[in-house]
Amino acid sequence: MRIGIVGLPNVGKSTLFNALTGAGAEASNYPFCTIDPNTGVVAVPDERLEALASIVKPERVVPPFVEFVDIAGLVKGASRGEGLGNQFLSHIRNVDAVVHVVRCFTDNNVSHVYGSINPVRDAEVIQLELALADLEMVERRLARLEKLIKTGEPRYREEKIILEKLKTGLNQGRPAIEILDPEEQDVLKDVALLTVKPLIYAANVAEEDLPEGEGNSRVEEIREKAAAEGREVIVLCAQLEAEIAELDEEERNSFLLDFGLRESGLNKLIKAAFRLLGLVTFFTTDGPEVKAWTVPFGTKAPRAAGKIHSDFERGFIRAEVIPWQDLVRCKSFAAAREQGLVRLEGKDYVVQEGDVIHFRFHV
Repeated sequence: MRIGIVGLPNVGKSTLFNALTGAGAEASNYPFCTIDPNTGVVAVPDERLEALASIVKPERVVPPFVEFVDIAGLVKGASRGEGLGNQFLSHIRNVDAVVHVVRCFTDNNVSHVYGSINPVRDAEVIQLELALADLEMVERRLARLEKLIKTGEPRYREEKIILEKLKTGLNQGRPAIEILDPEEQDVLKDVALLTVKPLIYAANVAEEDLPEGEGNSRVEEIREKAAAEGREVIVLCAQLEAEIAELDEEERNSFLLDFGLRESGLNKLIKAAFRLLGLVTFFTTDGPEVKAWTVPFGTKAPRAAGKIHSDFERGFIRAEVIPWQDLVRCKSFAAAREQGLVRLEGKDYVVQEGDVIHFRFHV
């Protein structure tokens, strides 16, 4: 699970990445400070794990993890190689989803590559470059298909129809994720499209604009754009988040309260990015650990069991399932069984968000 952090130079990407991962990526006031992508693995905050651990008393608590990739600032002309654009675009092809950082703060000490602060314009510059890069790839693929179609394989004709549809949409400035339905996206899964990736915006504001950017017209503008695209906006102050990340838990909580925040912007961003991947979290409480597992939405019980061990899937018998809230309230599986809250589910059961599952299997 890899999340790419993108945006123009000097919008706060590397500062945000530093806060997320503690990796110490260089963050300076000049374009292309980041050249090679920095990566860091981050635990996904989940209060449900703490609640389950409070009753199970495990030796270990294991959360899900997401890998964040700090991708260098793109500029206008990136699809034609401007600012090392081709290299940076290739980094984006390797992520599963995108956090698009837009600058909504004013700071005369931090230059802007275009000389003024306009998050909607900045976002559209990035989107255009990604669409142009996709368009170039589609055109190359269509040229290759002309020869492949002569083999008589029906799948090549189907792919050409979808690519022509995609080309038309990209020329209209629409992203692939909006143009193609899921089945069409699956047909083109080997094309490595950039604009097919799910995306959220991170509005980087000044401290005084917290907690939600009220009164900041730039935040409202990017919210309007996001709403039209069906996307989410997370408001945060990257510089403040970097400072908070260096505090211990008690100091951090006090610091957040001073700014009227119930949780850090980083936690909100990590959770939103995780949701963006379309995953479901279930829990196991067996043995010495309470652990969170993630599977795609719609996964059935045997496949979920296989995430733990292939033998669990191969020898699946049934699953004992209880919603996490019921288990916490009952304080044990035994008490939950006595109250009839533990269900026995078979091979066709689709795992639900927040399930606590004990798998029965035999090999």
